[in-house]
Amino acid sequence: MATGYAELGNEMVSAANGIDYAYRDTGGGEGAVPLVLLQHFRGNLDNWDPALIDALAPGRRVVTFDNTGVGGSTGTTPDTVEQMARDAIAFLTAMQITQADILGFSIGSFVAQQIALVRPAIMRRLVLASSAPQGAADMHGWASEVVGAIGTPNTTPEAYLDVFFTQSASSRQAGQQALRRMYARTEGRDQATTWVTREAQYDAVCTWGIPDHALLERLSALQMPVFVANGDSDPMILPRYSYLLAGLIPHAQVKIYPDSAHGFLFQHHAEFAADINAFLTSS
Repeated sequence: MATGYAELGNEMVSAANGIDYAYRDTGGGEGAVPLVLLQHFRGNLDNWDPALIDALAPGRRVVTFDNTGVGGSTGTTPDTVEQMARDAIAFLTAMQITQADILGFSIGSFVAQQIALVRPAIMRRLVLASSAPQGAADMHGWASEVVGAIGTPNTTPEAYLDVFFTQSASSRQAGQQALRRMYARTEGRDQATTWVTREAQYDAVCTWGIPDHALLERLSALQMPVFVANGDSDPMILPRYSYLLAGLIPHAQVKIYPDSAHGFLFQHHAEFAADINAFLTSS
């Protein structure tokens, strides 16, 4: 019987940059290009919804990992997206992954964009979930209610639900179900992210969001197919940035999921996985 994401063991790989990376590796599909996932702000291996990973894994290898200083990985979390991208490339090299499809979520989507720009040969296709381009207006940090919910030393499930899901009964229920799936694992959990990681990641987010219209032009260099997605009520990275991204990237398509917020990919995990599968296998 195949092992689901919630039962996977935590593995480690040593990279040439001196970092030991924690990761999980699942799925099949011999010969298929692996799908590598880049996690959200303060997230670790356990903050991926197992239902989403299990829906993505049939037919392809799916790899999740903690970047430098995050969760079970060693080192100190850098405070720039540029260095996070270099560290992610070091992980891929250590894993002997010479080409990948990459799904970046939230800050992970910033890192994914940077990888696509500095090492385009490694990336076949790109999925940007809850994303914004560097230099976009009104992206310099998050709204105070968002920071108050998920940027404090001790966050709560209710605060998480307020940012990742809407106030509707159906979205709230989906959020509670996603949390139960994420916390069903009781043994072999990943290490929690530290406050040092939180501070470094938020510095990187703020720097990425310094308004600079000229930086938007960078995305015209991307030549790989790109799928941009978000929830229609995301308070953290507004869905208008999805349309901006899709307009700046030559070969991009965009989809906004209804009655959902930052965690749309967990709320609509079956639909999102089906959309990704269709995107990654399209000609």
